[in-house]
Amino acid sequence: MTVFVRTADRGSLSAAARELEISPALASAAVKRLEGELKLRLFARTTRSLRLTEEGEHYLRHAREALRLLKEGHDALIQGQETLGGTLKISMPSDLGRNMVVGWLDAFQAQYPRVSLQLSISDRVSDMYRQPVDIAIRYGAQEDSSLIALPLAPENRRVLVASPDYIKHHGKLNTLDDLARHNCLRFMLEDVIHDRWSFYREAQSEAEVIHVNGNRSADDADVVRRWAVAGVGIAYKSRLDLSADIRAGRLQVLLPDVLGEPTPLNMLCMHRSQISPTVLQLRDFLRTQCEKA
Repeated sequence: MTVFVRTADRGSLSAAARELEISPALASAAVKRLEGELKLRLFARTTRSLRLTEEGEHYLRHAREALRLLKEGHDALIQGQETLGGTLKISMPSDLGRNMVVGWLDAFQAQYPRVSLQLSISDRVSDMYRQPVDIAIRYGAQEDSSLIALPLAPENRRVLVASPDYIKHHGKLNTLDDLARHNCLRFMLEDVIHDRWSFYREAQSEAEVIHVNGNRSADDADVVRRWAVAGVGIAYKSRLDLSADIRAGRLQVLLPDVLGEPTPLNMLCMHRSQISPTVLQLRDFLRTQCEKA
């Protein structure tokens, strides 16, 4: 398209080729290829002249506008890469943070090198009013209405999983009641063991709460996932945390027709003034990565 517009402006393929620093043969081939795609003659050629056909005149207006829009998009992208920057202090949960978000942030920082990152990776919920954190990536419904929530994975839920080896030796679950005879790997927060797992038969139904037991619990969700992969027992965790293991076959979803507890993932900020162009770009980037996971 650029060759076509430049040729129309200069009235000569050779002149357009010189400006674009390509050979006349390459310029001619580009115009012919465009004519072939459009199934139209754009130029009327003679041995001494080159002029636009009526169709060429009409197409030229659209071609100029298309090139202008492409340039605007390119300039905006370059400007965004140059202007997005600053330091982002981010807290995030251990399993998702270590095994997924850190890699995503590597890619984000490569795209926007002016951005600096300070990460806090822990399953302890950070107090954004006391700790110097700009952004908190958290699971669960937002209870503090004073915080600004930017959704990353609003439809995410927990799933029951076990390794193929565990299933081979202990059998699959047929009902939720079968959890009573299995070793359930439990998460612990603030010394409280989460041993009551909630499930739903339908999206709007009342929760069915199952009390579970097991011989292992940990205050690090990454450890619970690793135990499940090692075949120690059954875990009940965010699907996002487990997506790579499920795809690779290291873990299998149990009772897939039963809906697990909703665990939406959000990016939280204290004030709207903190939602800078960099934060919005990061939100869009992380949301895309969550959709791919």
